[in-house]
Amino acid sequence: MPTLMRKTLRDYRRALIGWTVGICLFAGGYTSFFPQIRDNPGLYSQAAMTKYPDSIRKLLGGFEDITSGAGFLQAILYQFFVPLLFIMCAVAIANRAIAAPEESGTLELTLTLPITRGRLLLERYGALALALFAVAVASFVFVILAASAVDLGVPVGRILAAHLGLFLLVLLFGTMTLTVGAITGRKSLALAVTGVYAVASYVVNALAKDVPVMDWLAWLSPFRYYSEGSPLYGGVPVADYLVLLAGTVVLVVTAVLSFDRRDVGV
Repeated sequence: MPTLMRKTLRDYRRALIGWTVGICLFAGGYTSFFPQIRDNPGLYSQAAMTKYPDSIRKLLGGFEDITSGAGFLQAILYQFFVPLLFIMCAVAIANRAIAAPEESGTLELTLTLPITRGRLLLERYGALALALFAVAVASFVFVILAASAVDLGVPVGRILAAHLGLFLLVLLFGTMTLTVGAITGRKSLALAVTGVYAVASYVVNALAKDVPVMDWLAWLSPFRYYSEGSPLYGGVPVADYLVLLAGTVVLVVTAVLSFDRRDVGV
């Protein structure tokens, strides 16, 4: 592993541990409620459908199948809450790759090393991708253990398919944050752009089926390619996941080209 990538991972370790523990505890805590829901399908299904307005249910992913293992995982973990936490983790870590050190003045010192700007960015990005992958693996193992403990009845392969999509979604938003930081050198702007796009794309995708004007906009939403293939029910939606991966590659190329040409004061 390259020296700069290894050092960057060391710098991330405390944040990674904190985010990993938080995501795992959140997933485990909510998964522990499944036996109550499974054993009282009429009560919880009706309560879920009547407690929230239709628009809120759509934003949260719907509760129509919440009493099944796959439906529970989809509505409670993979539709909104865990992606939200994981995206926050990705944005926080990605901002430390270029924008934060540039604002603090330490990036100029790093750029004096005998490496090209492109290599510096790619090694920082490689550390980001590995960090997010580590969180994804740890949380996947934890979800599998929690699912087994409460007998969710969802095949491991289906959970893996959903978690793979989660990783690709989060990697895309993390890459977007790094790219905006590489273009502008401002961590607040990188955070704002990614945050606004994430929220807007989620809302558009959730409401697209009922609001015709949003239907074409949903094709620009990463959440469409993350969730429309229903991996918890049908396995890996290869075409959708390739779109997420392609978007990530485009952002990485954009980041390299922009950072290589921009004046960062050295």
